[in-house]
Amino acid sequence: MNEPVEHNAPLLELKNLHVGIPGRRGSVDIVRDVSFSIMPGEAFGLVGESGSGKSLTALSLIRLLKKPLKVSQGQILFKGDDLQNLTDRAMRQMRGDRIAMIFQEPMTALNPLKTVGRQIAEMFVLHKGMGWAEAGRKAVDALASVHVPAPEERVRAYPHQMSGGMRQRVMIAIALACDPDLLIADEPTTALDVTVQDEVLKLIAELCAARGTAVLLISHDLGVIANMCQRVGVMYSGRLVEERDTYDLFADPRHPYTKGLLGALPRLGTRHGAAGRQRLVDIDSLIKDRDTLLQEFCFEPRNPVRDPRLRAGMAGGVE
Repeated sequence: MNEPVEHNAPLLELKNLHVGIPGRRGSVDIVRDVSFSIMPGEAFGLVGESGSGKSLTALSLIRLLKKPLKVSQGQILFKGDDLQNLTDRAMRQMRGDRIAMIFQEPMTALNPLKTVGRQIAEMFVLHKGMGWAEAGRKAVDALASVHVPAPEERVRAYPHQMSGGMRQRVMIAIALACDPDLLIADEPTTALDVTVQDEVLKLIAELCAARGTAVLLISHDLGVIANMCQRVGVMYSGRLVEERDTYDLFADPRHPYTKGLLGALPRLGTRHGAAGRQRLVDIDSLIKDRDTLLQEFCFEPRNPVRDPRLRAGMAGGVE
């Protein structure tokens, strides 16, 4: 069972997180000054275009950054303890037990040489100290909990023998096997068709709500974020440019990048022009210059409205 947590105490806190690549002239930070918190049982969304730093932020939480990337500054507090101060052994115990993660592509996350039942059972053996026979029975129950048909038979299947949707259900079963306090879901439906995407997202939401598990949902899909999350943070070029309650952000976005993302969403029932179509609004131009991307006001060249107040700073997370 999840350990009791004070209701008003954040489960997870990021304080001024920087992730960078060490160099002879100091660290070049790719993720810069990111701060947010997640309360117990809360669903928090992190949204932004590819390359904005969402996944790097998530991987830094569970200390799975690939070298030479490293946390260069800031704190990652989980139940008040800085995860960076844990030993490697303690962090391995934390992963999967108290903090779990679902990755984008289950085929690369699952071991192709082991049955899915064995991979689920390993969680109970490693983190709960069960014997393999008992863990095997728990693996069947775990597959049943994520609505995999005939779980007694599917535990003997290998990942390549299952569809993409079934593999992602296996990943959810593995992630939630030990009733973690926090589930990180990094684009969990990217490789799935639309119908299966909806099923998987509903499954994650239902299981986490029933268990009181907090969720950090990473996505580029604003519709998914709107349906699943109470609060949302918007990332651009390694920075958190806006963080609000989900309803408030959709009703009144403040940062021009957030406005651009929402403006690019297709809308049903809106008809313009002789052909009855409305062009999608896009965010003009891409920044290819590295130095511009690393500047504090890096969105300014793409902002359709040149507003000098951006440099002075505005409320609500605006640069």
